Amino acid sequence: MKRVAVIGSTGSIGTNTLEVIGINRDRFEPYALAVGSNVAALEAQIRRFRPKCVCVWDTKKAAAVEKKYSRRKLTVYAGADGLLALIKDQRIDMFVFALSGSNGIRPLLEALKSGRRVAVANKEPLVIARDLVRSLVKRHNAELLPIDSEHSALFQCLDGVKPASVEKLIITASGGPFYGLPKARFASITPRQALRHPKWSMGRKITIDSATMMNKALELIEATTLFGVPETAIDILIHPEALIHSLVQFRDGSLLAQVAAADMRIPIQYALTYPERLAAPYPRIDFARIGQCRFVKPDPKKFPTLAYGYWAAREGGTLPAVLNAADEVCVDSFLNGTISFVRIMNIIEKVMRRHTVRRKPSYDIMGADRWAREEAERLCLRR
Repeated sequence: MKRVAVIGSTGSIGTNTLEVIGINRDRFEPYALAVGSNVAALEAQIRRFRPKCVCVWDTKKAAAVEKKYSRRKLTVYAGADGLLALIKDQRIDMFVFALSGSNGIRPLLEALKSGRRVAVANKEPLVIARDLVRSLVKRHNAELLPIDSEHSALFQCLDGVKPASVEKLIITASGGPFYGLPKARFASITPRQALRHPKWSMGRKITIDSATMMNKALELIEATTLFGVPETAIDILIHPEALIHSLVQFRDGSLLAQVAAADMRIPIQYALTYPERLAAPYPRIDFARIGQCRFVKPDPKKFPTLAYGYWAAREGGTLPAVLNAADEVCVDSFLNGTISFVRIMNIIEKVMRRHTVRRKPSYDIMGADRWAREEAERLCLRR
C-alpha cells in the first residue's frame, strides 16, 4: 500500500487522481490532501477518502477546518509553511503535484529533496525553476514523472531507450480554436471566442494559452527539463484529433507514438503505478471509427509564442521565468478586456527583449518573475 499526497486535490488533476486512487484502493492510500481555499470540496474529499492530514493555503479557512475536525484524527496544516511541513512527513511514499501558478515551486523542490517519487502536472516549476529541478533530481536521486499527457507520452516512448538512439521529440497540439483562422482576423478575437476550445473543457488560463499556443511553448521548456534534450531536438505539430499525444523519432528513421483516449486518468495512473500497467476502465480507441489523423505545422506568423518558447529554452537562466510571468499577466489582462488577443503575444516579446538574462550558478528566479510581472502590467496599461 503506497501512501499518496495529492497537492492541489480539488482541481481537475487532483480530482482525477483521487478517482484513480479510488479505483485502486488496494494499492494506494490518499494519505494527504492539500488545497488553496476550496474548503467545501476538500470536506467532501475528507468524508469520502479519510486522509490522515490536509493542508489549506488560506490560513483562516485552515483554522475553520481544524476546528470542525478537532475530534477526528486529522492533522491540519496551514499556509505555505504548513505545506512544506506536510511534505516533510516521511510516511508519504509519493506526491502528485497539481498546483497552478508559482506557489507550487518551493513545495515541489522540497519534495524532490526527499528522493521520493514526484508526479507533476503543473508546468510552472518545470519552466521557471528548470535548472534547480534538474540539479535536485540528480543530487537526491528523485523520481520525477510527468502527468501532462504530452510528456507522459514521451516518457512512455523513451522508457528503456538509450539516449544516443533518439533523434527528435515531437510534441503534438490540438491547435486550439484558431489554427485554421486567417491571421488578419486575429485582431478581432474576443475572450469569449478564445475560451471556446473545440476539444477540451479546461481552466481559463490554459484555454487562452491553447488559443495562443503558449501552452506548447511552455511544454517545450518542460520537455528540456524532464528529458535533458536541447530545444533543437524538439518539434511541435498540430494534430487536431488529439489521439497521438507525442512521438519519438530515432536515428534510424523509425518512430514510436503514444496513442490513447483523451482522458487524464490514463497518464495519472501510469505515473502512480510505473513501471506497471494496471487494468483500468478508461475509454479505448476504436481505430476503425477514427477516419483520419491530420498533422499540420504551426504558422509562426500566427503563433510567435512558439518562437518565444525556443528562445527561452535556448537562453535558460531567468528567461523561462520571465516568459511564464509575462504570459500570466497578459492572459489576465486579455480576459478582463484591457488588451487585445494580438497584444498578448506582442507584450510578451517586449518583456523578454527588455530582460537581462541571469544564469547559474546564482540567480534570483522569483526576482525575475516579479520584474516581468511589473513590466508586463505596465505595458498592458499603455494604449
